[in-house]
Amino acid sequence: MKTDVLKLDASKAGSVDLDDAIFGLEPRADILHRCVVYQLAKRQQGTHKVQERGDVNATSKKYGRQKGSGGARHGNKGANIFRGGGKAHGPRVRSHAINLPKKVRRLAMKHALSSKQADGSLVVIDEAKLADSKTKTMIAAFEKLDLSNALIVDTDFEDNFALAARNLPGVDVIPVMGANVYDILRKDKLVLTKAAVEGLEARLK
Repeated sequence: MKTDVLKLDASKAGSVDLDDAIFGLEPRADILHRCVVYQLAKRQQGTHKVQERGDVNATSKKYGRQKGSGGARHGNKGANIFRGGGKAHGPRVRSHAINLPKKVRRLAMKHALSSKQADGSLVVIDEAKLADSKTKTMIAAFEKLDLSNALIVDTDFEDNFALAARNLPGVDVIPVMGANVYDILRKDKLVLTKAAVEGLEARLK
């Protein structure tokens, strides 16, 4: 399929052919959901931990009389029922990552790109370059393109563009190799350069 290529001033700079096998699929919510769950689970640190019964510095001898105290017969101050005792069944250091086949992850990327194309949220620009690194210049360009919440993908970003974009709260800039399903879906618009389109198609074929 063909789509228009725009410049940063919103003027047309020709058109580009998008691969139907990557940008023309019928988006499947189940595949996208599986990949998002995979990504979010993998990024969890899993470093949460509490002191359990064996970690508490407390006496493990029988500290009271067997009879006559009017209470139960305890033999360890580190038990979870006591103040300062260990936590019962608390969180332990572990990995939250789950497995997802590489073919499914690649397919999810195709469906994420296709979903942006299907709902008209895909914008293709000729190149991501600015004459200076002023954020004011970037804001003016984005207003012409009607972009306020967007993910911009390119093969290699020019310093001026990257410096100007990092001050905008709703804009993320990532290279082609860092493009992922979660970041694509959580932004309102997806902005690809012509080089990024070629890079994504080469990566996903």
